[in-house]
Amino acid sequence: MNVVMGLVLAAEFGRRRPVGQRGGSGGGKSPDVRHERALVRALPLLLIVVGVVYDISTPPAFTAAPLFTAAPLIAAPFYSLITTALIGAGSCAAVLALHFKSSTTADVEAITELITVATVAVLAVVINRVVRRSDEQLASARTIAEAAQRAVLPQPDHRIGGLDVAARYEAAEADAFIGGDLYAVQDTPYGVRVIVGDVRGKGIGAVAAVAVVIGAFREAAEQEATLEAVAQRLERALAREGTRRDGLDAFEGFTTAVLAEIPHGDGLVRLVNRGHPGPLLLRGDGRLCVLSATEPALPLGMGDLGAWPDRADETEFPPGAMLLLYTDGLSEARDVRGEFYNPAARLGGRIFPGPNGPDALLATLTEEVRRHTGGGTTDDMALLAVRRPLMAGDTGGDTGGDTGGAGADGWTDAGSDVTGRD
Repeated sequence: MNVVMGLVLAAEFGRRRPVGQRGGSGGGKSPDVRHERALVRALPLLLIVVGVVYDISTPPAFTAAPLFTAAPLIAAPFYSLITTALIGAGSCAAVLALHFKSSTTADVEAITELITVATVAVLAVVINRVVRRSDEQLASARTIAEAAQRAVLPQPDHRIGGLDVAARYEAAEADAFIGGDLYAVQDTPYGVRVIVGDVRGKGIGAVAAVAVVIGAFREAAEQEATLEAVAQRLERALAREGTRRDGLDAFEGFTTAVLAEIPHGDGLVRLVNRGHPGPLLLRGDGRLCVLSATEPALPLGMGDLGAWPDRADETEFPPGAMLLLYTDGLSEARDVRGEFYNPAARLGGRIFPGPNGPDALLATLTEEVRRHTGGGTTDDMALLAVRRPLMAGDTGGDTGGDTGGAGADGWTDAGSDVTGRD
C-alpha cells in the first residue's frame, strides 16, 4: 500500500509541477517534463496489463490486487471523470475475469479482492471530482491574477512615439503573475517617458505600492516639463503612501527606479536613476555601454534621509540603438555556484536588428537567465527594451535591413561602465 501511495503522490506532484513563468516569457514544458507526464499518464493502463500478466504467470497464492487498485488512483488526477471511471471498471473487470478463469470466483479471497478494487475505484472517482474542482478554482484565480496584471502592468504597444518597444515580466514565484517589479511607457508632449522600478517587499503591499508608483508616473509624465520634476512627484506620492501604512513599511518602504526620457527626434536619452541598476545602451553594431548615474541618489521614498535636487544625465541615443532597462532579478540571478548573471558581459558584441529587436532581446535574456539559474530564480524580473528605428538616410550601425547609426562618442566595449554625459 505504501508503494501505491507513493505512486499517487508522484503523479500528483507531476501534475502540479510548474513549467514556466508568465508575463510574456512563454517558457513551455521541457522535453524531459513532457516525457515524464506521458509516462505517468500511461501508467494506469500499463498497471492493468502488468497485473493481468503477473496473475496469469504466478501461482494462485500470489495476487496482483495492488496493481489493479493503483491504476484508478493514478488516473484520477490526470484523466476526465468518465475515463477514470472506465479505468476503475477495467480494473474490476480484470480481477473478475482472472478469478473466473481460475474458477475461484466464489472464494472469499476473490470476493474481498473485488470489493477492495471496486472501493478504490469509487474513491478514485471522488478524488477526480475534488481535483477538477481545485483546478477550476485555480483557473479562476489565474484569470483574476491575469486581469490584475493587465490593469497594473499593461503590456505596452510595440510602437510608441515612433520607437520600438517590448516589455516582459517574469515572476519568481510559481503561479504568481505580479509582484514588486514595475514598468511603464508613455508618449508625452516632452517625448517618450519610461520607468522601470523595484518596490521593496513582496505580496499585496508591494503590489499596492506598484499601483501607486505607476499611477503617479502616468500623471506626472504628462504634466511635468522635466524628468527631474517627474521623479519628485513620485517621491511625494510614495511619501503620502507611507503615512497610510503601519509598522515597518511606514519607515523603511522604498522603491528603486530609473526614469528615462527620449525626446522626439533629438537622438538623445535623459536618465534619472534612484538607486537602480544602470540601463544598458546597445548599438546596432554590437557595441554596448552601461549608463551609470553621474551622481548616485537614494531610492524613491527615502527623502527623509536626505534632500537634494535630482539631476538628469543625458547621452546620445542614435538610430538603430536599443535601451535596456531591467530590475535586479536579472543582474542578481545566480547559478548553482552562486555566480551572478552579468547582462553587460553577455550582450556585448551581439546585435538584435529590426523592429522585432526588442522582443528578440528580451526573449534571449529570459531564456539565458532560465538556463543560468536552472529555472530556480528567487526574485521577480522586469525587462523593458526601447529601440530607436533607423530612418531614411541613416548609415552605419545596424544590420538586417537597418543600416544606420550615430557617432561612436561615449561608447565602450561590453562590460565597461560609462556615466551619462550632460
